[in-house]
Amino acid sequence: MGVKFREKRTLMNEEEMQWALQRIAHELIEHNSRLKEICIIGIRKRGDILAKRIAEILGELTSWDIKVGVLDITLYRDDLTTYGPKPIIGSTYFPCNIDNLNVLLVDDVIYTGRTIRAALDEIIDYGRPSAIRLATMVTRSGRELPIMPDYSGTSVNLSEGEEVQVFLSEIDGQDSVKIIEVSTNDE
Repeated sequence: MGVKFREKRTLMNEEEMQWALQRIAHELIEHNSRLKEICIIGIRKRGDILAKRIAEILGELTSWDIKVGVLDITLYRDDLTTYGPKPIIGSTYFPCNIDNLNVLLVDDVIYTGRTIRAALDEIIDYGRPSAIRLATMVTRSGRELPIMPDYSGTSVNLSEGEEVQVFLSEIDGQDSVKIIEVSTNDE
C-alpha cells in the first residue's frame, strides 16, 4: 500500500504569507501595547522560522526587548511510541528565564491541538510565564483539544483526505501554503 500526495490548490502565496505575519505582529502590538519584553518561542521545525520572522517585524515596529527561542516537543508528544524506538530529537533553546514573562508560542499549523498541548507542557517545565499566547500561520478544522490560537494567518476547513502544508524558503526554497490531497493506493 502506497501513499500519494497531490497538490490541490495554493491557499497562500509568498505575499499573502508576509501580509499575514505583518497582521499577526500588528495585532500582537495592539493587544499588548504596554508590553516591554516578550519571549517568542517557535515549535521546531517550521514554527521556529515563523517565530524569527515575527520577531523581525516586531523589532522594526516596537522598542520591545524581543528574545527568540525554539522548542522541540518530541519527548512531550502523546504519540511518541509511534515514532519507533529512536525518535529524532532536536534541541530546545530558551534565550532567557521565562518566569513572569509574556511568551508567544508560534507554530505553522494548528490541527488537533495535541502539538500545542505538548508544547505547553514543556514550557511549564522551564518556568511560569505570566501569559502564553499562540500564533499560527494556519488554523485548520479538526480540533480534538480545546486549544485555539490567539493570532492566525488564515483558517481553512478541509475535507477527508486533505492536508495543509506550509512551505518556507529556508527549508523548501519557497514561501506558500498549499492544500494537499492524500490518497492511498493498494498495489
